[in-house]
Amino acid sequence: MARRKLSHEGTLVLDCEGLAKIVDDDASVVAMIAEARRRGMEVVTSALTIIEAAHRRTDGARLKWLLSGLRIERVGEEEAKAASAMLIDAGLHGHKYAIDAAVAEMAVRQRRPVAMLTSDVDDMTKLCGDHVHLVSV
Repeated sequence: MARRKLSHEGTLVLDCEGLAKIVDDDASVVAMIAEARRRGMEVVTSALTIIEAAHRRTDGARLKWLLSGLRIERVGEEEAKAASAMLIDAGLHGHKYAIDAAVAEMAVRQRRPVAMLTSDVDDMTKLCGDHVHLVSV
């Protein structure tokens, strides 16, 4: 399998699928994160992503350990307002895309270049535009 290239420095954002795959010890995602760190990229996720990724079968101890090595971005009033504006601009509704919008908003304000591991490339493209390099996982 070909290795996906990530930029030097910058930020790697994990959306729900990216976080879920490292919890599940997915070899390709674990390798991408290790490579990103080797290149000096900071690995971040949204506090809302933790909620979205957790379920009954989640290995809670592993999730807690993995989260200890990530920067977790909170979502406050200003971030929520910015995410809401992104939804409107993209023509999407908050009922279905609220967490995606919060993650996208967080991603666009990270240290550049920014890459995101996501399973939702279509919607994240609508939200992030060309500000974030999307890597399908």
